[in-house]
Amino acid sequence: MPTTPATAAHSSSNGTAEAIMLELVDEDGTTIGIAEKLAAHQAPGQLHRAFSVFLFDEQGRLLLQRRALGKYHSPGVWSNTCCGHPYPGEAPFAAAARRTYEELGISPSLLAAAGTVRYNHPDPVSGLVEQEFNHLFVGMAQERLRPDPEEVGETAFVTAGELADRHAAAPFSAWFMTVLDAARPAIRELTGPSAGW
Repeated sequence: MPTTPATAAHSSSNGTAEAIMLELVDEDGTTIGIAEKLAAHQAPGQLHRAFSVFLFDEQGRLLLQRRALGKYHSPGVWSNTCCGHPYPGEAPFAAAARRTYEELGISPSLLAAAGTVRYNHPDPVSGLVEQEFNHLFVGMAQERLRPDPEEVGETAFVTAGELADRHAAAPFSAWFMTVLDAARPAIRELTGPSAGW
């Protein structure tokens, strides 16, 4: 993993896993504290900073990932290209680029901010709650994917029509449609009207 001031502060020198901390925020997205990742997701959930990435290929198809079966939250379901949480003090843009590389082995090109969305989505399977202030990003996937199997079970590039069919037939993350709909204006600007987003 590339070392940044944020990742260096969250790496353990003795090889043991350190607790992952998230930024707690108010309704305006202002940082008000920190909390351990799992604790922040336990019902009723604590509002925290997150990000969601939507990458497209040259044909305007969206890169989806199916979350690995070993994930503690929403395992085995389809979702957007990449999502996660900045470390405390890490810029959402930097976190989005970092996690896309960690999960999929690519560096997004033309990555641009696409607004924010706030939501509260309980996961009926795990009982965990996504209470998030989510920073959205859109960009291009122009490199060969090298997914980390501990993070990603499967990937697929889909058109808007194929996404509708897949969404009707397979389980998706509870937050997927919320973040997709919020990012649509920026997605249309990136992909053009003929892509159908």
